[in-house]
Amino acid sequence: MIPRFHCSFPLAPGAVVELPAEAAHHAVKVLRLAEGDRVILFDGRGGNWQARLAPAGKSVRALLEAFDGTEREPPLSITLAQALPAADKMDWIVQKGVELGVAAVRPVAAKRSVVRLSGERMERRVAHWRGVAVAACEQSGRNRVPVVAPLVDLPQFLAAAGEDNGMLLLLSPHAELGLRQLPPPAGPVTLLVGPEGGFEESELAGVAAAGFRQVSLGPRLLRTETAGMAAIAAMMALWGDF
Repeated sequence: MIPRFHCSFPLAPGAVVELPAEAAHHAVKVLRLAEGDRVILFDGRGGNWQARLAPAGKSVRALLEAFDGTEREPPLSITLAQALPAADKMDWIVQKGVELGVAAVRPVAAKRSVVRLSGERMERRVAHWRGVAVAACEQSGRNRVPVVAPLVDLPQFLAAAGEDNGMLLLLSPHAELGLRQLPPPAGPVTLLVGPEGGFEESELAGVAAAGFRQVSLGPRLLRTETAGMAAIAAMMALWGDF
């Protein structure tokens, strides 16, 4: 498989570009690529570029040769709103969500969220998650990098989500409604997943007031990091491109 690297700047035909430092390090030090080796570059605007490496001193440059406009985005736009889980589970959630095709990830702070983030620590963590999303695109072949939004608390998230015209879903083990019983969405879907221990009753009241419908994934109780991925895969199978 030809290595793929994301560039945070626009790419143009015939250009010679310098790879970002992290991509250059991975190409030369980890993959042991050399001058003339083929790589694929993408800038997140759709499509990707065939290129060849041309090391230049401490930097690594690539000559763009041919553009491939193939799109790999699913027809179903899913925003995953994930209440912060414990430890580093959010890394896994972002990675797998991007691989499965989500359009955006919105981290949400709930009352039962074990991890508490604020200030500079929060900004560093969000930046890290965005890097995880980029790496997942490089691995999975996606050419458009999903948005990883800043962390907000649940009321802030609900205030914005309630203004959307798409389908709003809350995963709940107590719901009587399953995904197969829903009509195909006419627009985007927002999927809200709670933290370990679930949302508190007062939070559930706010979620309902914002227009979210509770749906179940069956009789088995799934962990927070599993539930969202299972639901996304099911929705992609029912309404997307699986």
